[in-house]
Amino acid sequence: MKTSQSQQQHQSTLDRLRALTHVMDNAIVIPGTKIRFGLDPILGLLPGGGDAIGSVLSVYLVAECLRLGLPKATLGRMLTNLLIDTVVGAVPMLGDLFDVGWKANSQNLKLLEAHLNDPAPQAAADKLFIVLVIVGLIGILAIALLFTTLLVAAIGFLWQGINRL
Repeated sequence: MKTSQSQQQHQSTLDRLRALTHVMDNAIVIPGTKIRFGLDPILGLLPGGGDAIGSVLSVYLVAECLRLGLPKATLGRMLTNLLIDTVVGAVPMLGDLFDVGWKANSQNLKLLEAHLNDPAPQAAADKLFIVLVIVGLIGILAIALLFTTLLVAAIGFLWQGINRL
């Protein structure tokens, strides 16, 4: 009974992460093309925290993968995808175009599905690594908030300069 309940919880988590990934990376199709994008690049256009909101949602996906017991190597690749997305995505306009193509959430979902479909036993991450992943996720969120704060401050500085003219 416990195994089927655990499998149902894993399937429920996977379904939730698939839905989140679809909304963040692929929900909108540009008519007449094969180009798809989601909420992630749109959030990046919002000044004052859009990238930070996108990063929080992406961090949630990795946190769920951590809870599912993914191995160190897979979690490390997920963090790398997220870090690239956060740093490059913070560049105004160019970062949002990058988000359309990079799709860190989709890449991380593929890593999760590959792990769940691989019958070979893999050791889950140890407690020290879990702590490091959590610190890394918090660091990624801090980077997103820092970039957002710097962008808002720069816009405010420019706005004051324009108003003085």
